[in-house]
Amino acid sequence: MNAAEQATSLETASKIAAIVNLFKAEFPDARADLKPWANDPDTREWVDPDSIDIAFHLPGFSRLFQSRSILLQIRFHADGLTSERRVIGVEMAGFDHRGKQWRLSTIESWLFEGRCSPVVQVSDRLKDFLKQALELFNSLEC
Repeated sequence: MNAAEQATSLETASKIAAIVNLFKAEFPDARADLKPWANDPDTREWVDPDSIDIAFHLPGFSRLFQSRSILLQIRFHADGLTSERRVIGVEMAGFDHRGKQWRLSTIESWLFEGRCSPVVQVSDRLKDFLKQALELFNSLEC
């Protein structure tokens, strides 16, 4: 679900801002988009209400990233008994004009999958960012 819609508390809004700042500290040319999903019935059907979704757009196609835009999805699991949400992982995907080029998931193997992958230096920095993002969201309840 769009990060802008998930920012329903000060704590969650602060964590979303911290995630954006973490990413921009690593990749200053990226522009954050807190509403990556369109508000139409077809798109809404596929949106996960148990995620916080943020897109990062690069100034143009990046050979280092092998993409133009990156979608970040912070995934939660809601405990039905306590209604507490906890982070179960983060997924990231790189897109260009041809569609999805690569995917990386902390839920699975932490390996890049897809047509191509970012260069090693960027791959390592993206993985470090994901580790920091997980630490941030696991530090306090959301």
